[in-house]
Amino acid sequence: MRVCVLGAGIVGLATAYELSQSGHDVTVIDRALPGSGASGGNGSQLSYSYVQPLADPGIWAQLPKLLLSPSSPLKIRPQLDVHQWRWGLQFLAACNAATSRSTTIALLELAAQSRQSFDAMLAKEKLAVDFSNTGKLVLFSTKASFAAAQKQMLLQRGMGSAQKAVSANQCVDIEPALASYAPNITGAIYTPSECAADCQKTCDGLQELLAQRGVRFLLDTAIEKIALERGAVTAVKTHQGDIEADRYVMALGAASAPVARNLGVYLPIYPLKGYNITVDVNETPGSAPDVSVTDSVRKVVFARIGSRLRVAGMAELGGYNTQVAPRQIESLKASTQALFPYSSAFADLHPWAGLRPATPTALPLIGKHPKGPSNLLFNVGHGALGFTLAFGSAAQVAAMLANQ
Repeated sequence: MRVCVLGAGIVGLATAYELSQSGHDVTVIDRALPGSGASGGNGSQLSYSYVQPLADPGIWAQLPKLLLSPSSPLKIRPQLDVHQWRWGLQFLAACNAATSRSTTIALLELAAQSRQSFDAMLAKEKLAVDFSNTGKLVLFSTKASFAAAQKQMLLQRGMGSAQKAVSANQCVDIEPALASYAPNITGAIYTPSECAADCQKTCDGLQELLAQRGVRFLLDTAIEKIALERGAVTAVKTHQGDIEADRYVMALGAASAPVARNLGVYLPIYPLKGYNITVDVNETPGSAPDVSVTDSVRKVVFARIGSRLRVAGMAELGGYNTQVAPRQIESLKASTQALFPYSSAFADLHPWAGLRPATPTALPLIGKHPKGPSNLLFNVGHGALGFTLAFGSAAQVAAMLANQ
């Protein structure tokens, strides 16, 4: 079967890989280079066993801070945009215990499938992506937040996640680089099985091996129009000509919603702007972390990728602007210096900002849309978990096409 994948981020490339493995004739189209959107700026944590949906009952108490505080790691910037308001109302409707619980269960199931598929790909293809499986610590600074985290941990344990609550001293035993920050830690959730890898290197490696196997790539190629006839896609029009296929898969990240609207399809996806820095690490033992760390107060994640430390955070609901804000970069640098003061010389921060395609519940949209073209599948809305969920959602798309 001829399949055209729209998008060369990690989700699109994982989809292309799974489809190629299944014997399909695959073409990938992207307006830029592989991973150049949100994928290249991924926080590098592969959170297979610990997930916490952003839509949580605790959001209601935080609303004044989210709207008014300039220092909040989660920021709502109201726009004259009906789509933002519609998404925001859907998000608030999802901020309840029942939805958070069901979302957690669904995400863990998809993440488990993704781990299996990603591990199988790495074992077969031997891609050099700075992969590690040193586990993850999620830090909490108050008794109340730590107690809530332990409730979430019990839910995740029921889904097979191996986790445990640990003290500040145990955190230092697990990750010695936290020694100077230990007085600020009330407790943490430790997940030994969590992993990390460089998403950009994964994208580059996948594109190279897929091209060698005959997958056609049209990069730096904008989609000018998606042609429809009798409720089906007939071609994707580009400056390189019309691309015709039997099936199409949309994996355009934050751009998926506006493109889908041109097809008469509403996707509940809105961009959450995130930031990161990447610094060279001090190789002295105990200086930079080997274990992945999430600071729940600052909403910042730290992941070791080879000789570098990726630090990612912030979530701004405020449109499609990708401009790098110096204040946010300085905030990430300050957070790193607070937790790991000896981790780096911080000579070059490699600042980045990008748009993470989020649904109100955090569950991605996978498969056909009831109002969409009959031969178009969606694989969109992975939010900040794009790298974590990419291979699981790709496997589901491949299974759907096999069933068709």
